Amino acid sequence: MDIEYVRSRFIKHFDGKTGNIYASPGRINLIGEHTDYNGGFVFPGAVDKGIMAEVRPNGTDTIMCYSIDLKDRVEFKVDDPQGPRASWARYIYGIVQEMKKLGVEVKGFNTAFAGDVPLGAGMSSSAALESCFAFALNDLFGENKVSKWDMALAGQATEHNYCGVNCGIMDQFASVFGQEGKLMRLDCRSREFEYFPFHPKGYKLVLLDSKVKHELASSAYNERRKSCENVVEALQKKFPENKFGTLRDADWAELDAVKAEVSAEDYKRAHYVLGEKDRVLAVCDALTKDDYETVGKKMYETHEGLSKEYEVSCEELDYLNELAKANGVTGSRIMGGGFGGCTINLVKDELYEQFISDAKVKYAAKYNREPAVYNVVISDGSHKIC
Repeated sequence: MDIEYVRSRFIKHFDGKTGNIYASPGRINLIGEHTDYNGGFVFPGAVDKGIMAEVRPNGTDTIMCYSIDLKDRVEFKVDDPQGPRASWARYIYGIVQEMKKLGVEVKGFNTAFAGDVPLGAGMSSSAALESCFAFALNDLFGENKVSKWDMALAGQATEHNYCGVNCGIMDQFASVFGQEGKLMRLDCRSREFEYFPFHPKGYKLVLLDSKVKHELASSAYNERRKSCENVVEALQKKFPENKFGTLRDADWAELDAVKAEVSAEDYKRAHYVLGEKDRVLAVCDALTKDDYETVGKKMYETHEGLSKEYEVSCEELDYLNELAKANGVTGSRIMGGGFGGCTINLVKDELYEQFISDAKVKYAAKYNREPAVYNVVISDGSHKIC
């Protein structure tokens, strides 16, 4: 993203003075899907696409925001009890309120911001926006006293309290904690995390965006969450001496022991979750050995599980996955909640051009539109540029 462009817009739309420039990234998730609410592991990394904002205190109690991409301007008071109506501005308003709860004495400021996170691709542009402003307000008004974890949690609370999205913590965590060349294994139960090297020499990591989003997503998400809870209830009844908070606490033998007591559908969902827990750990082990062939194999297994057991894929995503296999791609799977969005693909350098060309031509022939292609580089989390 162009720093000078953001600065020029900031100067034009405010008083001609410059401020500080901050940036926060979007994210990918290599493996570990639908595991967060089951107390399992996720494996995200920050990417080289995100939100950049110039921010300058203005000496008033008014926050003046300009969205460069939307060409829209919104103002609100720091202590406004309602906040702005514009959906994009509510993310900034929410962060202001959550940082105030953490003891940051936020005052009025001017800001202009822009982003290059592709919308609808499942790379978490909203988390990037929240993290960018949490970092900026902590620096400008909070003497950087708020911890990284609290900034990530402030972003999550913004989604919950001001934007109506009951999200997990992975997106904000990845945006704040990201490091160049490293993925992070986050334990969603304990919030413990560990960095793993990701420098796939001879490979590219690329997203193919199906450009579809099916309406089933929200209701299907709730149904699958309920399936997992049903199995946990059956496990607790069968093994009263054990504590089953989520499916994370179950092993394969225990799951098989309740197979007759749950529906075939609920069993399938739980079977996927336990398999995904094992796959994430296998990928961690493979990365420490630079074994990207195993990483790719596990990605394909995850796609199969999401498609056939968890049933959150769609025809378009399955077709992109088939095209990846046909072109010798090392690993490919759905990224995100499903029913549309992207596949994430680990491709050998020498196969990359042919794979992208073939995917574009064949996908367009079948669905009358080309998939969008996003190459990603694992990059740093929230930071001050200047």
